[in-house]
Amino acid sequence: MPEKMLSVINIGLVGGGDFCKEILEKTTAVYEQEEIYAPILAVADPDPSSPGMVLADKRGLLTFTDWHQLYDRRYSIHLIIILTPEPSVLDDILRTRPPRIRILAYDVFRIFWNAIGLEERKLRERTKEMETILDGIQDFILVITPDMEILEVNEAFLTKMGYTRENVIGKKCHAVYHKIDHPCSDERANCPLREVVRNQRQVRQIQTRVTPAGEKRYYEVNIYPIWEKGGKISKFIHISRDITKHKKEEEEITRRLEQMVEERTRQLKETHDKLLHQDKMSSLGKLSASVVHEINNPIAGILNLIVLMKRIVDEESMTSVAIDQFSRYLNLMETETRRTSRIVSNLLAFSRQSKMELRRLSLSRLIEQILFLNANLLKIAGVKVETRLEPNMPDLVGSEDQLQQVFMNLVSNAVEAMEPSGGGILRIESKHSLREGKILVKFQDTGIGIPPENLPKLFEPFFTTKKKGKGVGLGLSVAYGIIQEHGGSIYVRSEVGHGTTFHVKLPLKPASDKLGPQGGLLEQHQNPNRR
Repeated sequence: MPEKMLSVINIGLVGGGDFCKEILEKTTAVYEQEEIYAPILAVADPDPSSPGMVLADKRGLLTFTDWHQLYDRRYSIHLIIILTPEPSVLDDILRTRPPRIRILAYDVFRIFWNAIGLEERKLRERTKEMETILDGIQDFILVITPDMEILEVNEAFLTKMGYTRENVIGKKCHAVYHKIDHPCSDERANCPLREVVRNQRQVRQIQTRVTPAGEKRYYEVNIYPIWEKGGKISKFIHISRDITKHKKEEEEITRRLEQMVEERTRQLKETHDKLLHQDKMSSLGKLSASVVHEINNPIAGILNLIVLMKRIVDEESMTSVAIDQFSRYLNLMETETRRTSRIVSNLLAFSRQSKMELRRLSLSRLIEQILFLNANLLKIAGVKVETRLEPNMPDLVGSEDQLQQVFMNLVSNAVEAMEPSGGGILRIESKHSLREGKILVKFQDTGIGIPPENLPKLFEPFFTTKKKGKGVGLGLSVAYGIIQEHGGSIYVRSEVGHGTTFHVKLPLKPASDKLGPQGGLLEQHQNPNRR
């Protein structure tokens, strides 16, 4: 609490009528509010029952029935204000007062008092206007002391929060807002008043509050400090706005956006899966066309052998020579049938949608399998294959179906790159790097090469330089993803007119293995029709 300021001048009033009572009521209330000593020390009137004398006695002031007693030095009266219009009173005081005491005549003081009253009425009217304006504002407005006591609120706060003025005025803000009898702790709530003091500036926060009815509401809170001349905060102006509706609309918009994103993501995934399937089916179509003759040849051979065997049976000449021919024909038919079965099995393996199932596999055998499947495609395109596969390479752990798709794509791209020039050479090399613990595979063609500006985009989804209907630009993107899933890497080097080389590195064992039900790696199930 600041110390009370001593009065500069002490006043004595002469005349205890209604005018005196009015002055005492208004001035002492102001002095008490401002916490200073009231300069009015005494009231003098011959009638001790006059309104001014009664109130002065009640307020603890000195009262005298003889105004001459105001001259006593013990009371240190500096100014006598005459509140009675009787001329004799003024004449007597002028004649008898000591020189140290000054006099303010009734008529002069009345002029000052009326002027003060006029300003008071104007101020009161302006205050009423401000109260009307504040009560018309739908935002909550509170005036709070540095001790967190609520001095004033507007009508909107009382109405919307369900309070009366008696519930709020003079109460602590934490008692009104949080129903607690102590200031908010930082763990419970970040008090905006303390933040204003700490940062020495206006503060804005979003807070949640619970109304007396138990409803949770959201508020935008702004705290404005009112500064005293000494740099201290005299009051806080607390303005808060109910943004519950806006907050709920935002939450609903966010929910709808999330729902739309989820739906769009689902649609994109479906489209992506369809395009992947389309790309795979496109490759499968090209493979199917290339192996038609490969399948027709053994079937035609089998059919011819069946016709010969039927002719021998019809001729009923089952000699030992005929039996030997039968045995040789049957062996040939078995060989051609197995060959056809391998081709069909490989096509089915390539066409089915496969999951990432890790098994031990021989990379050399997988490459040979790919070349066997593409044998007719390579022959039609005039492409010769040169292989240098390191013997006795260790098996690696990976998805056979997915790696088959990668190598199938690389071979297919190499063939397409060499077709315009009527063929070329595809060199496939593999070796085991002991230092890196990886198997390195290189696919090198003598095709037209890739322009430098296309190299950075080569593995991007949907990027393709092929004609419409030849592909959707997902082959290399999918291959890149598969290699990444296996913990490997793939990069390309190319020069226009001098061919392209794809380098693939695969670890013998991926960083995160997909294990079988017993905790071990899934073993390769051999197909009896595969060699």
